[in-house]
Amino acid sequence: MKRVVDFLQANPVQYLATVGRDGKAKCRPFMFALERDGKLWFCTNNQKDVYKDMQANPEIEVSISDASYAWLRLHGKAVFENNREIKEACMANPIVKGQYQTADNPIFEVFYLEDPHGVIADFNGNPPYEF
Repeated sequence: MKRVVDFLQANPVQYLATVGRDGKAKCRPFMFALERDGKLWFCTNNQKDVYKDMQANPEIEVSISDASYAWLRLHGKAVFENNREIKEACMANPIVKGQYQTADNPIFEVFYLEDPHGVIADFNGNPPYEF
């Protein structure tokens, strides 16, 4: 898991894909929040379409690449949890803090990936790292 977390932290802008409520693929920039107790946590706003899409179909995929053209594809089920400790930890990110001000903001939501699975690969011929 450390290798996955390191890759996510080193490349702060990821792309999260959902199946929209209209049945069409949706992809948008996103940001990894943190890892805690083996869970990969993210946050969002419950007024956004992405939140509504994940409520309708929680199967998501996150994709990201780095400057050396290595990439990570990570998928799993988005599980929303009203977790005060995680929300407080998310406030350490100035971008999150600027958007939501406090962990008590009623539009602020956190979720983790249940049964995450994915691969880190590259174009250099290195064997993919699956997890």
